[in-house]
Amino acid sequence: MPNVTFVFARTMAKAAGMSLSEDGCLWSDGEIVHRVAQPADGRLIGTEYFDLIEWIRTHQRDEVALVATYANLLQAEDLGVLGLAIKTAPTLRTSLARLERYYRLATDTAIYRLKEETDRAALLFEEQTEHHTALDLRNECALAAFARNMYQFVGPSLTLDFVSFRHACRSDPQRYADYFKCPVIFEAEQNSIAMHPTMLDLPNRVGDKAVFDFMVGHLETEIESLADTSATRNELLHRLTANLSSGVPHAAAMARDMGMSERTLYRRLSEEGMTYRDVVEQAQSALARELLRESKASIAEIAFLTGFSEQSTFSRAFKRWEGQAPARYRQATPS
Repeated sequence: MPNVTFVFARTMAKAAGMSLSEDGCLWSDGEIVHRVAQPADGRLIGTEYFDLIEWIRTHQRDEVALVATYANLLQAEDLGVLGLAIKTAPTLRTSLARLERYYRLATDTAIYRLKEETDRAALLFEEQTEHHTALDLRNECALAAFARNMYQFVGPSLTLDFVSFRHACRSDPQRYADYFKCPVIFEAEQNSIAMHPTMLDLPNRVGDKAVFDFMVGHLETEIESLADTSATRNELLHRLTANLSSGVPHAAAMARDMGMSERTLYRRLSEEGMTYRDVVEQAQSALARELLRESKASIAEIAFLTGFSEQSTFSRAFKRWEGQAPARYRQATPS
């Protein structure tokens, strides 16, 4: 079941002028105003976190101020070893690469992915859960917090090209631009922080290779000891989703990207009760539902983006997954 570190929930409560106790009680002016399930091992069930965000959102008049306050409160050190590794990395590129690899130690409800092209680099923030009304605000808080920390890591030499969000703007867009110190684009294709590739080579002001290497060693131990019985499936699902628009990747290519042989990939999936084809279909169906619900892409375009070469093949597969045709699903699902 997707979950998040309790740090995120506690910071959200604090940003709203409230406090969240270890037993899951949200306090305001000495009274309990909301409850979430009690965290276990410092983690909160993802849907409980989203419900908390939504409850706070409905009781806040100024969402932009809430986003800014959350971002200002969340420090890299709050994420423990992960935060210290990101902060002490030699360069911004190394920080982002470590964030990409180890972020699931903080949550498996979303992933960061670093995409480098000739004229632009982008840190993508990709949802990994079913739709929830709180996700737009969660995404704004996540990117605002990391943008602020990036500015702290590198200093005034860092400039961002733009920040983008997939959802529509609910407030004054200029206020977002003022906070991020760059243009902010809404109703975009991706949630991202974009910059020129040269920004990635900037040194972090407190970069310390010895400390960084020590922290990474701890992170490797943590990530290997995760109790998630679907670890291989989850990582494969993330990677497949990012590559489906180029067609369904071969298992051998995915295994190589994950640092294992194809045979090992099959064995680990089998131990989790899955096949490679099972995970491919999960990635395709989840992405298809998201695109039908939240994008204006045509059915033919969605078929292509989910790895199908023919719209008719996609439509048959989608009806098998969801029990209805893609067009009917789009009509029946609120955006």
